[in-house]
Amino acid sequence: MNFFIRIFFLTLWTLSASVVAGLAAEQAAAARIVVTLDDCIRMSLKAAPELGEADSDIALATSKLDQAKAYRYPQIQMTTLFGPAPIAYKSAIEPAIKTNEALFSINALTWFTSADATFIQPLYTFGKISENMKAATHGIAVDRSRKEQRATEIVLKVNEYYSGLLLAREMKELILEVEEILIKAREKAQKLLDQGSDTVDEMDLYKLDAFSGLATKYLEEAKKGEALALAALKARMGLPVDAQLVTGTERLVLVDAEIPPLATYLENARRRRHEFNQISEGLKARSALVEAAKAEYYPDIFLGGLFSWAYADERDKVQNPYINDPFNHVNGGVALGARWKLDFGITGAKVAGERAQYNRLLSTRDFADTNIPLQVEMYYLDLKEAKKSAAATRNAYLNAKKWAVTAIANFDFGMGPAKEIFEALQAYSGMRADYFKSIYNYRVAAANLDYATSEPLRNSDK
Repeated sequence: MNFFIRIFFLTLWTLSASVVAGLAAEQAAAARIVVTLDDCIRMSLKAAPELGEADSDIALATSKLDQAKAYRYPQIQMTTLFGPAPIAYKSAIEPAIKTNEALFSINALTWFTSADATFIQPLYTFGKISENMKAATHGIAVDRSRKEQRATEIVLKVNEYYSGLLLAREMKELILEVEEILIKAREKAQKLLDQGSDTVDEMDLYKLDAFSGLATKYLEEAKKGEALALAALKARMGLPVDAQLVTGTERLVLVDAEIPPLATYLENARRRRHEFNQISEGLKARSALVEAAKAEYYPDIFLGGLFSWAYADERDKVQNPYINDPFNHVNGGVALGARWKLDFGITGAKVAGERAQYNRLLSTRDFADTNIPLQVEMYYLDLKEAKKSAAATRNAYLNAKKWAVTAIANFDFGMGPAKEIFEALQAYSGMRADYFKSIYNYRVAAANLDYATSEPLRNSDK
């Protein structure tokens, strides 16, 4: 009976351990974040604080537009008072105005309350309101374009980090491959040396060990590059340092796609580049601000209104259009008015300042017209060079690999010296590393071209 009980509890414990292990594996798998390049871009755009700042800039510009629009509506000002007032009766002016009444006496005070309201409805301001509205509208367009530009800058950085991560991993695999070949070559060399073969000596062992040490050094550098690129990606994506980010099984391969002519990229840059859009909208905004400043030379035409009410106890109300009692009355009215502020040089200085800002943007436009096409052409030439370099180095490393395979085979059969292995591996590893660097340069140049031409973001939320 005890035997069966022990078997029962042992089985129960085994099942529990299996369940716990399964849950732990599921949690570990859930903690791993598997992403592609598009995933990295999308998450980076969502987590980017720069875009939050850009949204705040847009909200600020929108508030300026709302403020400019609000000047079209009436402005109402109200004032209320409550305080002491002298007692006054009609007998002081009937049947004749008495001239010996006391103006103020503490013993002859009462209280009063009043409410005054004025409103001004602008009718025509010679452009003060409309031009400021126009400037604010174009200002919003500038800030929106800046947000899009920041998004393309983020995409560029993510592309660089992601490509750098793939490059580091390819380099690591290359070095591990070379290390494996060196280990086998050393074992074979040691075996031949022990057998007294004439094709190998102690110096060959030293060379193999020295080459292995150099490979280990490069392996550590590759691991460091991988860790840095991964950390940069996590930071850009807003992930914690200990997040288990996995970038899938993507390899650093060259996409054999036809590169459009330079004229296509230049045309796209001229049509879509955010800086050109910002300058265009900025010039419109600055032009409107110049006109708004010039409008200060002219008056504001408005419809004005007034309502005034006051009441005081122990103070008779006098109804006479020639007499106005500030403590006891009801009156109001409307009128057409003009308000004109004259100054000596202030408005002229404001106009000159706004025109200087406008002229500054003209110079910025000239600078962009010259340098943006130059930037596009530079990235285009980088792309062409990287593609040709990748094709050339691919043929070179494939031939070097054949050379290395032949040298290793000859060495294994005791027909070739170890020197051939060193030279072949050196050529193979160098050419293959240059091949991966060329592909990395190609990807970075393509990302730079997308940035330089403001390529629309794909599969990503702005």
